[in-house]
Amino acid sequence: MSFYVVVAMTILNHFAHKGGKLLIALYAIEFGAGPQIIGVLFSLNSFCSLVFAVYAGRASDRFGSRIPLVLGSLGLGCGLLLPYFIPRLETLFFAVMMTGACYVFFQLATQQLIGALGSGHQRTHKFGIYSLGTGLTALLGPVVAGFSIDHIGHHLTFLLLGLAPIGSLLIMLMFSGSIPSGVSPVKREGHRAMDLLRNVPLRRALIAAGIIEAGGELYTFFMPIYGHALGLSASLIGIIIGTYAAASLLTRIVMPALVKRSSEETVLYISLSVAGVACALFPFATSVYLLAVISFVLGLGLGCCSPLSMITVYNRAPAGRTGEALGLRFGATKFSEVAVPVIFGTLGSAFGLSPLFWLNAMLMMSGAFIMKADAGRSGRKS
Repeated sequence: MSFYVVVAMTILNHFAHKGGKLLIALYAIEFGAGPQIIGVLFSLNSFCSLVFAVYAGRASDRFGSRIPLVLGSLGLGCGLLLPYFIPRLETLFFAVMMTGACYVFFQLATQQLIGALGSGHQRTHKFGIYSLGTGLTALLGPVVAGFSIDHIGHHLTFLLLGLAPIGSLLIMLMFSGSIPSGVSPVKREGHRAMDLLRNVPLRRALIAAGIIEAGGELYTFFMPIYGHALGLSASLIGIIIGTYAAASLLTRIVMPALVKRSSEETVLYISLSVAGVACALFPFATSVYLLAVISFVLGLGLGCCSPLSMITVYNRAPAGRTGEALGLRFGATKFSEVAVPVIFGTLGSAFGLSPLFWLNAMLMMSGAFIMKADAGRSGRKS
């Protein structure tokens, strides 16, 4: 029961979070904001998550999961309701900062809690279902938000999305007894986040997590630009990106079975290798069908990498510091979201898109090389 309560809460909150990103961007345009202002809004959200990531992980270790779950859901809901009550462009800046700073508490608490609710293959299975839920809501959130904006307007859509986290809190109140506290009795005095980086296997997993996020960000960032340069319509570009999302969901369904036959590290190594090969092929593709096929293969490669990196980090974290380790992982992925588009965008302006796809391929292959040292080992923490 505990696991499905957490998944239900995650679906509602992740749906609101993903839909809210699209809604805030389109609402900012209604106020006359340009790409630069919208870029600042997105960066602020990721930056606030990055700043609070380690602290949020420590909070889960020290106080258990319930307080961060409440804080994250309440902060996300209030952040999305703020523009409903104060419909101004300036309000959106406070909204993205509030949602970014608070939602990280919910995310890390759920990840730590799901890891604690199972071990071995059971843990992998639970993370697979969790990631499948987040993958579905990542698709549904923007779609529902878009249709809602067209039919009831931006203002009421903020109310609709803001009520979803409130529903998450109601679920938690109804089933509060089934959610364990998650507090570990391990002493934490004198521990610093950087101490975890001395753990070599954990450090490799954290680096791989950053590379995985960078690969996904670069695809979503450059694929529309590349498609536009080829003269493709917006709908065709959307279909191509949709094949990537569909493959990501598919590979998350079969991920537990793949891991059961080998290990998390082995599947992660193979997946990153497949993603690297797919990235290298993009500059040679000019037709819609070929781009869709390569995007599908890339989705097969990167789709299960994110949940596998969560599992690997959790398994390798010291007892009583799993939340903190997950916070470092989250910080690494958010740093990629903030820095990678800016750095690669500058390089793309100078050298064109083709070298960037190959550079992304090298990045994926370097992640595979990092994980190859642990491929074949179970690396599970019971």
